[in-house]
Amino acid sequence: MNKGVRRRVAVAACFGVLAIAVGLPLTASANERSVALRIQGSNQLFNLDRDQAVESFRAAIAADPKDPDAYRALASALWMSITMRRGAMTVDNYLGRVSQQNVKTAPPPAEIAKEFHEAISKAIELARAQVTAAPKSAPARYQLGAAVALRASYAATVDGSVRAAFGSAREAFDEHEHVMRLDPSRHDAGLVVGTYRYLVASLSMPVRLMAYVAGFGGDGEKGLRLVEAAAAYPGDNQTDARLALVLLYNREERYVDAMAQLASLRTLYPKSRLFWLEGGATALRAGRAEEADRLLTEGLSRLATDRRQRMFGEEALWYLNRGSARAALRRDGEAEPDLQKAQTLEGRPWVKGRAHLELGKIAARAGNRQKAEAEYRAAIPLLEAESDVPSAEEARRLLRQLR
Repeated sequence: MNKGVRRRVAVAACFGVLAIAVGLPLTASANERSVALRIQGSNQLFNLDRDQAVESFRAAIAADPKDPDAYRALASALWMSITMRRGAMTVDNYLGRVSQQNVKTAPPPAEIAKEFHEAISKAIELARAQVTAAPKSAPARYQLGAAVALRASYAATVDGSVRAAFGSAREAFDEHEHVMRLDPSRHDAGLVVGTYRYLVASLSMPVRLMAYVAGFGGDGEKGLRLVEAAAAYPGDNQTDARLALVLLYNREERYVDAMAQLASLRTLYPKSRLFWLEGGATALRAGRAEEADRLLTEGLSRLATDRRQRMFGEEALWYLNRGSARAALRRDGEAEPDLQKAQTLEGRPWVKGRAHLELGKIAARAGNRQKAEAEYRAAIPLLEAESDVPSAEEARRLLRQLR
């Protein structure tokens, strides 16, 4: 992957992570009926009841057509629907190993994209009007920053246009910094600012300099502290902050802290099977294979009876992770069927590539050099297809060791 592509991927990942952070912060600026419907919709969305959430947010708009929060909440739910279809809702997509985000990705359904753009445009229009009417209002500037941040995230992660996202992202950063100057108690505003600061600091020097010139601040430690403060703040975007921390703690290899956040989220949103998937994946990264196997097995039992929308390639990802956990425990007889299933199910190339890699390791342990070589060779092009460079290099290294 050339330097230009790496820069675009890195910045797109930054906006992709921000999409987790902007989420559904809710304020009490609208009438009580609209607020109640938005809170209901937020709980439905985090529990993966996406269709019900969309209807709740539409009803919130009907209850108060001048509430920018309601339009932004609807846009968030529609964005989630698109990311579910693309299989890009897990931490793995933003850790940096899988860096080619949209390989042969079909455009989003036209009706969903249209409704998203209409909703976010209305949210921004209403929020700008509030800022014009009250330039020193922290709630109004918060609304505007959150809305333009969501537009930036969509442009980068769905449209694949970092250039189109950059202006909105910079405006979001500036607006939420302004909020914290106007009202230092608004730790919820630190979520967007902190996420940007952390991710800008983690970019390569040329990209970081470009971000500084554009007006973004860096400082990873400060960014993480801001997100942690937002997660501890009893505001309506607390869940969004916890989701952001799951990702950032994984990036920092603070897996125990990430697992604690996920345990809390599983309690709050018991219908969201993805919190079991992320819990298992994080435990696996932490080297806690037994815990990973337990969480993933429980999650798979939930998946078996869950008839709601699934993320693209979700089942393959479940079996890859559980198979990898069982292989780490040297329970190869149980691991192999899971990994083989991950290969046959619909899924992202990197998922199938990692399944081949794990099967190669199992074959090598069994002394079957021919099968191990075939698995490693099958893994490499799949991993390279989505620029999973570390896994591809591991497959090459293990292949050389067979010779």
